Amino acid sequence: MPAHRLSGFIRNNMEPILQAWEDFARTIEPPALSMDDAELRDHARQMLHAISADLAMPQSEHERSAKSRGLGKRGVDDTAAETHAEARLLSGYTVVQLVSEYRALRSSVLTLWAAALAGDAHATHMEDVARFNEAIDQALAESVARYELMVKQTQNMFLAILGHDLRNPLGTVVTGSSFLMQALDIAPKYVLAATRMFNSARRMSKLINDLLDFTRTHLGPGIPIRVRQGSLAAVCDEVVNELRTSHPEHLIELSIPSHLDAIFDEGRIAQVLSNLIGNAIQYGSLETPVKVSMRASGADVIIEVNNHGLPVAPDKLAAVFDPMVRIAAGVHAADGDATVSSNNYIERTSLGIGLYISRQIVQAHGGTISLASTQAEGTTFTVTMPRMPTGFGDTALPATRQ
Repeated sequence: MPAHRLSGFIRNNMEPILQAWEDFARTIEPPALSMDDAELRDHARQMLHAISADLAMPQSEHERSAKSRGLGKRGVDDTAAETHAEARLLSGYTVVQLVSEYRALRSSVLTLWAAALAGDAHATHMEDVARFNEAIDQALAESVARYELMVKQTQNMFLAILGHDLRNPLGTVVTGSSFLMQALDIAPKYVLAATRMFNSARRMSKLINDLLDFTRTHLGPGIPIRVRQGSLAAVCDEVVNELRTSHPEHLIELSIPSHLDAIFDEGRIAQVLSNLIGNAIQYGSLETPVKVSMRASGADVIIEVNNHGLPVAPDKLAAVFDPMVRIAAGVHAADGDATVSSNNYIERTSLGIGLYISRQIVQAHGGTISLASTQAEGTTFTVTMPRMPTGFGDTALPATRQ
């Protein structure tokens, strides 16, 4: 196939095409900011090779018509485009951002081809094609944006109904069972039943809250945070003491300054700490303590949660923060509460979205969360977030007291 034909041009100019597309992909926030070059280019190269091969093949009018309606022939395996869509969904991309990637990919190919044909009589034809495609893509983007807006409106109504119709009755169960647990004039077996009701209701309440947060991140406006100045050290100390009470069989070591002020959402950061320390307890060894530390580092605060147990496999590290993946990995377990290898890092008795939500909360505070896991050093979650998020002026925070 001659290089001046589009099929040959794509094969011979794969690197500049991918670079132009990658430059655009990095403008999509926040998911692209945490991806390396390999992830940003994950399936674009496969799609370009498939497109190039398809362009080189003869095509009947029936095949052309079928492809224009998205009904072209395909094999039994997932296409690169389908795999790409799944990866982007798990990375937090909206459908508008996904469509914009295809728009950028098409524009990159046609713009570079038009530049390569600058001295050819057909260059003006290519410019017309590029402008036509851009106009079609713009209309597509506008249509999808309106569709997403309507989905959000429906989803927000669903959230309101779910929050009112489930959380309020569960609150009544929690309050009633708590009252019975403290009663002195009833048989112990009823106190035990009330305790089980209380614990089950609390777990159900957490599942509902996680589901609401997950839905907000995918269809709604994102996880809301309400920040104010407070002591991160005090919040961390409170969460650790709560978990020490509920997990007396585990040793939790805490290393924090006596006071560390920041501007943050206390409830949300407590949720992050509870998720991370809870995971460390769940997957850590009883013979070694869970270690929680917090320190100031310039304008940032660094929180680390470490446990020793089976390390997370290197090829699983990137997927730990993906939602629902652990449920899919755990469907083969005989018992939903059974111990599963930490190489899969399955969150038992949960929706498998706690770490995903934790990442969203940290990102909403302008921070990052990462994971390192080795046999020697154990598994460590590291949260780095600014003590003063952007947009809150130049108010000085008190110095950290050790």
